[in-house]
Amino acid sequence: MEELTPSICNLGILDAISDDSIHEILEAYAGFCAATIALLNVAGDHSVKPEFVSHVHSLCKHGLYSLVRDLFLKSLEETFEKKGSSKFWQHFDAYDNVANLEKIETPIFYQELQHVLGRALEEISSEKKYQEKCLLVLVHALQSYKECSSEEKYNPNDQRSYLFSKYQLMVSSVLMASIPRHFPEILHWYFKGRLEELSIIMDGEFNGDGDSPDKDDMDLDEKSKLSSRNGEMDIDGCYLQGKFTENNKLVRNIGKVVRDLRNLGFTSMTEDAYASAIFLLLKAKVHDLAGDDYRASVLEPIKGWIQAVPLQFLHALLSFLGDSVCCDSPFPGIKSPLASLSSSSNSPSEGLIRWQLRLEYFAYETLQDLRIAKLFEIIVDYPDSSPAIEDLKQCLEYTGQHSKLVDSFISSLRYRLLTAGASTNDILHQYVSTIKALRTIDPAGVFLEAVGEPIRDYLRGRKDTIKCIVTMLTDGTGGNPNGSGITGDSLLEELNRDEESQENAGADDDFHTDDKQAWINAVRWEPDPVEADPSKGSRTQRKVDILGMIVGIIGSKDQLVNEYRVMLAEKLLNKSDYDIDSEIRTLELLKIHFGESSMQRCEIMLNDLIDSKRTNHNIKATIKSTQTGPVQQETGVSLDILDATIISTNFWPPIQDEALNVPEPVEKLLADYANRFHEIKTPRKLLWKKNLGTVKLELQFEDRAMQLTVSPVHAAIIMQFQDQTSWTAGRLASAIGLPVDVLNRRINFWISKKCTSWLSMFYYVC
Repeated sequence: MEELTPSICNLGILDAISDDSIHEILEAYAGFCAATIALLNVAGDHSVKPEFVSHVHSLCKHGLYSLVRDLFLKSLEETFEKKGSSKFWQHFDAYDNVANLEKIETPIFYQELQHVLGRALEEISSEKKYQEKCLLVLVHALQSYKECSSEEKYNPNDQRSYLFSKYQLMVSSVLMASIPRHFPEILHWYFKGRLEELSIIMDGEFNGDGDSPDKDDMDLDEKSKLSSRNGEMDIDGCYLQGKFTENNKLVRNIGKVVRDLRNLGFTSMTEDAYASAIFLLLKAKVHDLAGDDYRASVLEPIKGWIQAVPLQFLHALLSFLGDSVCCDSPFPGIKSPLASLSSSSNSPSEGLIRWQLRLEYFAYETLQDLRIAKLFEIIVDYPDSSPAIEDLKQCLEYTGQHSKLVDSFISSLRYRLLTAGASTNDILHQYVSTIKALRTIDPAGVFLEAVGEPIRDYLRGRKDTIKCIVTMLTDGTGGNPNGSGITGDSLLEELNRDEESQENAGADDDFHTDDKQAWINAVRWEPDPVEADPSKGSRTQRKVDILGMIVGIIGSKDQLVNEYRVMLAEKLLNKSDYDIDSEIRTLELLKIHFGESSMQRCEIMLNDLIDSKRTNHNIKATIKSTQTGPVQQETGVSLDILDATIISTNFWPPIQDEALNVPEPVEKLLADYANRFHEIKTPRKLLWKKNLGTVKLELQFEDRAMQLTVSPVHAAIIMQFQDQTSWTAGRLASAIGLPVDVLNRRINFWISKKCTSWLSMFYYVC
């Protein structure tokens, strides 16, 4: 009563009323306060309701309508703060160190947390419901007064909505003003435990009974693939409810907690908590499905799991909360990038579509980050890892985070590949695999330019880069010393692809000149990404040319052609027969890419081998036409054993010419062959390069025989021991025509072949 007088005096109406009215107001006010206290007591006396209504009417009669509402709401706030808020937060005092709960994350902990949160929500919800009933008593009292009075038309719903909205705001304000800092973490851990429990249940159902016995033996990933292919995983209300409904006990428990938290004003915090738990669960699933196996696509299993677990749960939860109201077309223009929406009349709700899009984007981004982090290993395994590349392509198309790929992969290249310990062959093979893999992700080559630049800069500083490139261009094994011929190591396939492009060029030109196609191309035009290099031209004109990028490392195709000539010459001179079909094929492919004029000298070199075969055959034919048996010299050496490779010196690379004295029978054999060549090719003459070529020898020992193919120098050395078994180094070097130091190096070959019994009398003279 002491607090009433100043409050009423401030109304400025006491001067206009009588003493009897003041006494009536004071009496009504005192009775209203006492009835309010009795009414708000949870164990209060409900018999005070008639008295409470009477006091409300008395106060309203004197124009104190607002005072009644505000005073009652203030009393509700004080009571809720004492009996509701303070007791509610006391339940969570034991979890103030929730940041370290990962160390004690156990099923017992989750059960305890569920029990504590459930009991706390039950108590505060009970208090709130009782207060709402009390507020409803006030609403009815005010409504009855308005209906009995002769005032203007009155809408009782407006008064009710106003009071309950004010009360809900008051409840939220009181709780938020005293909320512990660790409460959001408590909600996160609660939903994490319940959703992990849900995931186990859903995985069990998904792996359980199926439509056919064969499905029983499938794991979750295989069933997800099958279901996605069969369209079973579309978001269809009937399907989801059939698999996992809002009547499920676990969903009801979670839904009740969510509903109670919403009623307390924690709507946003609650959604953040179970959203973070769902995303953690999805992240763990993506990591589990992706793993380190890049030979299979994982997007399909991820799609299936999203549909099977989180979306089914969310559909059931939204249905339990009354948020899943189906309509004919909630979003007619939105189509899920992971799974097309069902065309049935039971379309998914707007809230479910939002959730689906959020989960899909998170799944794409998570898988994308995993694949980008392992992109170096994926490219090492290419083309076996093509499914992982395809997954990454789809993820990047959805997220648009290509710059993340570029930055991460360049960092991996500099740390793991562009080092002194890596061979040039390995770097080139990785570069080619990078081009092929990224060509799948980015056909226009926009991001490949940025990724490839550090590799090209590094390779330009390697001395053997040109030689390794030529080996990759011409050798079917891709330059691998073991000759494995792994697919993708050799660039011959790229040469073949260029040839096919040349053959189809005419048809393509006709196709693109068609007016209709030109219009289609114009309509489909898209601007280059911001990462594109303007100097490279538009994406519509740019083409990823592997050979062009490889040649770009050198900077000039002339250097590559010259290196190819040197390697081709070495290969041709070491041939013991005239089989050059593979070299001819390679040359034809190189002519397509580098032009005929650049490869003219190489073509003449191959023609020399063809002419040599024909000339060699003609010479031997002339011998047979004049003799009935094989022609032999006096030494017994037949001309039939000699095959000559005749080259046009001006078109071959410079050939090292070393002086070499061959045994006299061989010298006569060479002279006879040269004379017969001169007779056929007058006036042309042969000038022998005696240090080049190969010699097939058969060595007879006391205990064994050996057949070897050696160089002329090695053959000249061993043949000197036929007539004389003892030589000094100086005399043997003079007889063969070699410097002593060269002879010392070459004699080691025969020592390594364990021919020491032949060379027992040989000794070195320093």
